[in-house]
Amino acid sequence: MKEHQIQIRVRYSETDQMSVVYHGNYMPYFEMGRVEWLRNKGISYKSLEENGIALPIVSMTINYKKPARYDDLLTVITKLKSQSSVKIEFDCEIRNENGDLLTTAYFLLVFVDINLGKPIAPPQYILDIMND
Repeated sequence: MKEHQIQIRVRYSETDQMSVVYHGNYMPYFEMGRVEWLRNKGISYKSLEENGIALPIVSMTINYKKPARYDDLLTVITKLKSQSSVKIEFDCEIRNENGDLLTTAYFLLVFVDINLGKPIAPPQYILDIMND
């Protein structure tokens, strides 16, 4: 499965005085989407880190189309765009309950050896899962 979806309810603390989600609060939504995409494939961030592998973001682009508002039920859609050597790329989007496209995003992450702080190729079991 190349795509995964989660739902998130917008909390009051994530909004401004106009009940609109503050732009910086989209990052955790997208992170939850990526973490759950990996978990759904059998890979946990925790186990990666326990095995000495980090997966930091090295580039991202976010496009805000329409505002998300307090109490909206959002669907975060995470799609694997590509995986090559040390990189993994995701295209993501957030839609509201009506299916309106609110936000799109692109993320480029790199597998890194925690001890050396250098990019590494992911272990074969991760490659096998990603290519499934």
